[in-house]
Amino acid sequence: MISAYSGDAMGRFFSAEHDDIQKGLTTDVYFQRTEAILKAKGLLDVHTRSEVTVADLPDAWPWAVLCGTEEVVRILEGREVDLYALPEGSLFTPRTRRGVKLPVASIDGPYGQYCSLETPALGFICYASGVATMAARCKLAAGNLPVISFGVRRMHPAMAPVIDRSSFIGGCDGVSSLKGAELVGKAASGTMPHSLVIMMGDQREAFKAFGEIIDPTVPRVALTDTFFDEKAEALMAAEAMPGLRSVRLDTPGSRRGNMADIVREVRWELDLRGYTNVGVFVSGGLDEIKIKELASAGANGFGVGTSISNAPTIDFAMDIVEKAGKPIAKRGKFAGRKYVFKCPNCLEYEVSLRRDDPPKCSCGEEMRWAEVKVIEKGKRLVPEEPAEEIRRRVLRQMGRAAL
Repeated sequence: MISAYSGDAMGRFFSAEHDDIQKGLTTDVYFQRTEAILKAKGLLDVHTRSEVTVADLPDAWPWAVLCGTEEVVRILEGREVDLYALPEGSLFTPRTRRGVKLPVASIDGPYGQYCSLETPALGFICYASGVATMAARCKLAAGNLPVISFGVRRMHPAMAPVIDRSSFIGGCDGVSSLKGAELVGKAASGTMPHSLVIMMGDQREAFKAFGEIIDPTVPRVALTDTFFDEKAEALMAAEAMPGLRSVRLDTPGSRRGNMADIVREVRWELDLRGYTNVGVFVSGGLDEIKIKELASAGANGFGVGTSISNAPTIDFAMDIVEKAGKPIAKRGKFAGRKYVFKCPNCLEYEVSLRRDDPPKCSCGEEMRWAEVKVIEKGKRLVPEEPAEEIRRRVLRQMGRAAL
C-alpha cells in the first residue's frame, strides 16, 4: 500500500505546523462548510458574540484551573474581534450559584473572523485546563512537598511544552522536558534512569559516576530499585554519592506490594544509619490519592507522570449567544451578554446582565468584575504573563480550595 504521505511530507512527524493551526487547517470540516455557506449568503460578517462554557467538570471536581488562554489570544490576534477572558490560572466553577454556566471567555466580532478557529481554540483550553487542574490537585495533596511533572513520555512529543507549562502553572514545582523547562523559565528537573545503572553494570558505580560527572548544581538524587531491594540500594547510594539529597523509588507494579510500607522501611534504614538528611522521592503510577498516603508514610517528594499528562479533558464548548446585537442561543444555553463577577474572598462566581450591577457573594462581600479585555479589534491589550506569575496565582487560590 502506498502511503498518503509523500514528497515534502515524507519523513516528517505527524504534527500540525503552527501556520496550519493559525490558518484553521486543524478545524472540524463542518466549520469550513459553514463559512462557504455563510459567504454565499452574505452572512459571514454578521456580528456575533460567542461564549466558552462547560456544563460539568470531570470526576465531580468542585473547581478547575483555567489554562491555555494564552494560546487562544495568539490565534485570535490580528482578527477583527474582541476577546474577554478570566485571567489564565483562575480557579473556576462550571456554574454560578444560580446554576448559570460560567463564561470563562467570550469572543465578540464578525462570525467569519473566528468561525474556523473554534476547534483549535477549544483544544488549547480543554487539554491545558485538564492538565493544570490535575497538577493542582496533586500539589494540593502533597502540601509543601515538591511535585515534579514526569508525564511527557506518555504523550506525543509535540505536546511536551504544553504539558509541562500546564503542569507548572497548575502547581508542579518542576518539569522534566528540556523544551518545557525552557518555556517556563526553569531548569529541567530529573534524576537518573534505570538504563544508567544497567549500562554501568553496578549500582555503586552508577551513583559514583553521577556524582563525579554531572554538574554539582544538579541535585543528587539516586534511583534505588534497579537490581536489589530498595533499602539495600538506598544505603548503597548514601555511601557512594557525596551530597546525596534523596533516593528515588520507582518500583514497578509487579514488585511494588505496599508502597507506603516500602517508603517507611527505606526511611527507617536511612535514619538508623544517620542519613536523616536524605529524602525519599517516589515516582511511578502516582495520583492525588497515592500522594497523600505516601506523604503520610514519610515520602519527601513526588514525580507524577500519566495522571497529569493524561488528565481528564475539560469539555468546554463555544456557543453563539448574540447575533446582530440580539440575544440568541441554542437549547440548553443562556442567551445574551453576561458580565462575570467573582468574590475577592472566596471562589464564588456570579453573572449579571449589567456591569454596573455587581451581585453580592453568599459571604456578604460585593463581587468584582472578573473578566479581562485581552484583545480589542484584533489588537492585544494585555501583555503575556510569565508562567511563574500565573502559577503563583493558582497557589494563592488553592489556599482557599479543598479537594
